[in-house]
Parts: sequence; C-alpha cells; structure tokens
Amino acid sequence: MELTQIVEALLFSCQEPLSLGDMCRAVKETAKDIIEGGEADDAVKALNDVTEQMVSAAIGQLIEHYEKDGRAFTLVERSTGWRLCARGEYAEWCRALFPGKKPQRLSQPALETLAIIAYRQPITRGGIEAVRGVSVDAMVQQLLDRGLIKIEGRADLPGRPLLYGTTEAFLEHFGVRTVDELPNATELRRIKLPSEESAQAAESRPQEKQLFLEPQGDDAPAVAPSEEPAAQAADAEQS
Repeated sequence: MELTQIVEALLFSCQEPLSLGDMCRAVKETAKDIIEGGEADDAVKALNDVTEQMVSAAIGQLIEHYEKDGRAFTLVERSTGWRLCARGEYAEWCRALFPGKKPQRLSQPALETLAIIAYRQPITRGGIEAVRGVSVDAMVQQLLDRGLIKIEGRADLPGRPLLYGTTEAFLEHFGVRTVDELPNATELRRIKLPSEESAQAAESRPQEKQLFLEPQGDDAPAVAPSEEPAAQAADAEQS
C-alpha cells in the first residue's frame, strides 16, 4: 500500500483541512496497530516511520497527477491544512447545488475596516477609528457576527479597550495561509498610524485614509457556510 494512496484517502474522507501532522499521525498509528496485530508486510512496516516531509512529498505527487489527468479537483493548502477542492472554473456549477444560499458581500466600509484590522492587528476600536476618521461600531459588530474577526484581549491603555484580530475564517475567505501572505503586508505594517487620541481630529479630515482587501472571486461570501462544502471548496480554489 503506497503512502500517496493513503494520503489521498485521508483527504477524501475529511471535509475539513488536514494538517501534515494529522495525516502523519494517522498513518503511523494505523501502521503500528497492523504491525502489533502480526499482519504487516514490509510496505506497512515502512509506513511506521513516515515523516511529515514524506506526506508533503505525497501531496505533491497527487497534485501533479491531478494536473496531468485534467481532473476537476486538486489539493489546496489552507491556514489549517490541506483539502481536496474543486477547481475555480467549476465554482458556478458547484453553487448550483445550493440555490437557496446566496453569497453575502461585505460593504466597502466593512472591507476597509477589515483591512485595517488585518494589517495592524491586534488593534483597538479607537485605533481603527483614528485611521478611518469615522465611527466603526457597526462595522466591527458586522465583522464579529460574520466570524471574520475576533476579540484578542485587552490593550494596556486607559479603560482597557478590546483588541481585535482576524480569524481562521478570514484566512479561508481570502485564500491565504497567514496574514503575511496578504498583498504588501510588510510595507503596510511599517506605515505609522494615527494615535487613538487623534481619532476626534480625524473625523474632520476631508478624506479618509483607506486600505483595501479584495475577496477571492466576484461573488465570494464573507464566510463560506459549513453546510456548503462544494461551493466553499470551489470558492477556495478560485484564490
């Protein structure tokens, strides 16, 4: 039994992304059980010493195989691991399975607020308002409700304001493994932002300072619902 086939079976059987560690552990534990049962051949015994590097190589072989055969799916790495996904060109066909579920777009103000949080997290509400120059209460609540941001803790500032950061759902939505993969992440983090004390002054500015994020695909939902695995997979591959 080849490692490549085992890895493919593991990925096929799981709806959620699988990390290299999870796959490696599953292979080794199963091989150990077979060996202890006295039914192991040399191929199974070799799997008892599998490493994450070997699993990664098997994934590479599968991707190459799918490309060569022109399959409608491939393997995509997400923030929490690898998963089988339909290719982006089949997104509309996959969405047809869920006619009652329409993608919900974020408004431009919500996207701008999300961009500030993504690039400068953890950041307080006052820090966001100092950049945008307007109140962001509604935008922050909307992003919290959609699971794109979360409360990271409290800042060591007067009043102990809440700190906000992005979630795994945010990474999934924008098709990146970490926030470091966002466009111009390093450069934007070096920009000095206004202090929270300047938030009131910022409200009177004629123009707002804006950062932008672009979701993957024109109709990408804010959060891909778990009950839409086919559509979610297709949207993820579009990235």
